[in-house]
Amino acid sequence: ACVFQSHEEDDRKVRRREKNRVAAQRSRKKQTQKADKLHEEYESLEQENTSLKKEIGKLTDEMKHLSEVLKDHEKICPLLHCTMNFVTIPRPDALTSCLPR
Repeated sequence: ACVFQSHEEDDRKVRRREKNRVAAQRSRKKQTQKADKLHEEYESLEQENTSLKKEIGKLTDEMKHLSEVLKDHEKICPLLHCTMNFVTIPRPDALTSCLPR
């Protein structure tokens, strides 16, 4: 009876170890998948960040250009040099002379 019990215990240990081994494999696989997913997300965010930095650069350049255009325009704009700046509605002919042709 003791030998039979020992054999059953050995079988249970073997099954438990096998079950544990399979669970450990599943856990490692899950961890690897999670790490892969995080890495892909990281790469995607890096690409987006690079793209956004380029866009910021372009917009900054455009802002500088438009500021220069505005500064140049302010020098010649009749609306800004009008002696009657207190008038709230500008003359239509003064407005059209400021508009690009």
